[in-house]
Amino acid sequence: MQRAGEQVIGIAPKGLKQRISASLPRYTSYPTAPHFHSGVGAAEFRAWLGQVQSGEEISLYVHIPFCDRLCWFCACHTKMTRRYEPVAAFLEALRQEIATVGRLVGGARVRALHFGGGSPTILKPEDVLALNAALRGAFDFVEEADISVELDPSDMDEGRLDAFAAIGMTRASLGVQDFDPKVQKAINREQSFALTQTVVEGVRARGVRSLNLDLLYGLPHQTMESLESTIDQALLLSPDRIALFGYAHVPWFKKHQTMIDEAALPGPEARLAQQQLAGGLIEKAGYQPIGFDHFAKPDDTLAAAARAGRLRRNFQGYTDDGCETLIGLGPSSVSRFRQGYAQNTPAINIYSSQVENGGLATARGIALSEEDRARAWVIERLMCDLAFSRAEAESRFGGIGLRLVAEAEALAAEEPDLITQSGDLYHIPAEARVLVRAVAARFDAYLAKGNARHSVAV
Repeated sequence: MQRAGEQVIGIAPKGLKQRISASLPRYTSYPTAPHFHSGVGAAEFRAWLGQVQSGEEISLYVHIPFCDRLCWFCACHTKMTRRYEPVAAFLEALRQEIATVGRLVGGARVRALHFGGGSPTILKPEDVLALNAALRGAFDFVEEADISVELDPSDMDEGRLDAFAAIGMTRASLGVQDFDPKVQKAINREQSFALTQTVVEGVRARGVRSLNLDLLYGLPHQTMESLESTIDQALLLSPDRIALFGYAHVPWFKKHQTMIDEAALPGPEARLAQQQLAGGLIEKAGYQPIGFDHFAKPDDTLAAAARAGRLRRNFQGYTDDGCETLIGLGPSSVSRFRQGYAQNTPAINIYSSQVENGGLATARGIALSEEDRARAWVIERLMCDLAFSRAEAESRFGGIGLRLVAEAEALAAEEPDLITQSGDLYHIPAEARVLVRAVAARFDAYLAKGNARHSVAV
């Protein structure tokens, strides 16, 4: 078994700790969210919605900003509530936003719908059905649309399983994090393997064709032995996909993370060893690595997209969703257009008041320049394929593409263990996959201009 502190990737020990400890974005967008600004508001969002072409296939993301327990590791925009009245009031506002956006977007067709949170599973079964009816009434869905839902196993019962099956759920993503009781207690996320297995069986019994498990390394009290046990138990459930995230300890951003004992967190070398151990066990079980933190069975659509060069990255992580337009609904949700990004206010009360009477809740965003688009393309291809094509960069972006090629050449000469040139491709060696965020950051023209703090690179 690989032990903490040993060299586990083909990078020289000199400078390794600095690289894996660097504070870097996860690049679910470019420019990244800290560079969004109030210069993009409701007027811009309304205009961009109106420019979506009739018949274009789009994606929807619906954010449910409530949980019935607060997991201390979580960095999402959510609010804990034991009462359902705030949830019911929010749903009324959400339905108003859905109706408004549906009118503005015109004849676009929905290819993919993702429910995230928070916990979408906090909704009562009848509200799941009512929300689906509102969405179907406002938007035109293609017949074979993908419907993915983030599930908290602790919320699930037969009624909720039936409701999500009734709305056509095609993919379920279950939060697991870790199965060790000591680790679970330290992050306020107690959830037995038996409960998780019951929900997995309930999902599959209803014909859901794809199942994802979310796992974390870098958690308090997590050891190599406990992590190996978690991976072994997760593999017993035979998920179609596994997301292996490094815990992002950002207490300056999410105050409840101060409940986690920092002295119990593994250090940089231990985190790296945990990542390598877990990833190795998952690959040994026959899963294909996707990007730097996902894995999929070879016959899964995510793996097929990766092999075909169609893998994409958005605020939900790696995806096979090829839609150029993603519309976010609900507080804090982000929309992506060809013109730029727009984000709703995260404050539920402000959001609710702004969407009344046909209003929009856009608080900030960013319009894309041609250089932004070029750098976004390079970064996404590196994050997804660990490579980008010199010829394609030049053909797509002309002189800007040439400048990015020159930057890649300089980086390859300076740090050949991170990126090399082979024929038409600049690529990250497989052994340096874990440092892909560090490579992507070298093409980020905004990173040095801001003062945002990010999670560590590994």
